[in-house]
Amino acid sequence: MLGLPENITALLFDLDGVLTQTAKVHNAAWTQTFDDLLRRRADQGLEEYRPFDPVHDYNRYVDGRQRADGVRTFLASRGIVLPEGEPDDTPEKDTVNGVGNRKNELLLEHIRTKGVEVYPGSVEYLRRAAEAGLRRAVVSASANTGDVLRITGIGDLLEGRIDGVVARERGLPGKPKPDTFLAGAALLGVDPADAVVFEDAVAGVQAGRAGNFGYVVGVDRVDHAEELLEAGADIVVKDLSELLGEQA
Repeated sequence: MLGLPENITALLFDLDGVLTQTAKVHNAAWTQTFDDLLRRRADQGLEEYRPFDPVHDYNRYVDGRQRADGVRTFLASRGIVLPEGEPDDTPEKDTVNGVGNRKNELLLEHIRTKGVEVYPGSVEYLRRAAEAGLRRAVVSASANTGDVLRITGIGDLLEGRIDGVVARERGLPGKPKPDTFLAGAALLGVDPADAVVFEDAVAGVQAGRAGNFGYVVGVDRVDHAEELLEAGADIVVKDLSELLGEQA
């Protein structure tokens, strides 16, 4: 059914890069945030300036992770350690939380001024899944998931969400740990073996595999199909319309 194994009864979708075209906006916000930080540190003589790579660095260290995890993971790749700070640190503070909040500020500014685009193939897939009676939830590291679902109008096609806000409230570790996806399956009342994970991020695919989900679909928006397969995807598509036997 819908290009999936027969036992599948529930679908768990990542948001950015799978349902909505916000991954490129996240990438641009991370790039500006990290480049500003790295440039300041170079001016202070702490390290030589080497800009954030929006392909390699984004895909390996940031994509799919909760905001603070993304900050820590990327900075660790450069040998940089910042104080954790507090969740409500101002964007001007050079702490893990401050850097994350700086990125979020840029992201929200873009969403407010330019809106959010969806992937038409994904919206059609959601509609078909609803018509087929399959359970549907979004599992995203983003704390802005609720706003994005409201702005795009696709929230009506989903039965629930586990996002960055829920993860923080419950103390759930982010992807590549499987906890948020497992929470999504529990929210829908299904066994992970009967659920499929849709992910465009390597960390998200790893989470789906670690959670022993029945099927993991990698969504390749940035030409990294091989990495998604190596991370544990059962299949990789360019767009969810391919699972419907249609062109993206």
